Amino acid sequence: RRWLLRPPHPADHHAGRRGGGGAGGDSCESSGLGVCRKAPRPGLVKTRRAGAVGADAACAIYCELVEKVLGKLRCFPSVELRYTPDDAGEEIRPWLRPGWTMAPQGGGNLGERMNRALAGQAARGADRSVIIGSDCPDVESADIESAWAALGPGHVVLGPAEDGGYWLIGLRRPEARLFTDMPWSTNRGMAETVERAGRDGLQVHDLRAETGRGWEGWEDRGRRCHE
Repeated sequence: RRWLLRPPHPADHHAGRRGGGGAGGDSCESSGLGVCRKAPRPGLVKTRRAGAVGADAACAIYCELVEKVLGKLRCFPSVELRYTPDDAGEEIRPWLRPGWTMAPQGGGNLGERMNRALAGQAARGADRSVIIGSDCPDVESADIESAWAALGPGHVVLGPAEDGGYWLIGLRRPEARLFTDMPWSTNRGMAETVERAGRDGLQVHDLRAETGRGWEGWEDRGRRCHE
């Protein structure tokens, strides 16, 4: 059985008035939010933790983290769940709230999939796009609103992590250079992104440093969120 924890019950679903329409900034602008996550399959998620507690228990931990994150984001009426592998749609569907959508991450490396997620939001009309991982439970709805508010023209927003990566990135338009041939799974992810943004004339805004790990938490590569 792949679901080790109860998926969110429809009675738990509710949407507030924030997000998807200019929270934290110009009310005429549209804000997009994507959450990248894996199918909750033993052996696919939290693989390093599985070595200590077993694949089923590690998957249960992952599901707890995801449920906590999505619970904090339920105030946003428009959120896209970007999932992998691409055949996991029916496993992800129970986590949707009213007004939320889902889409596969598609093929390619980590950077290609992140860039695709942001480009997809822009293609659907978002003026400010933010993506986060799904198993970093310290994220708060205020972080998302702060990221949107900071996304002025020519800005990139990053949530720096202790391991040298980042747990959130926001852009006004796709910037493929920030995701191409990047040193993922190293302590250079954040620094390299900042350097490239500077060379491209982008102004970097740092959100609060989260106590967890970097973006690779949802990829299960290198250092992992809360592992």
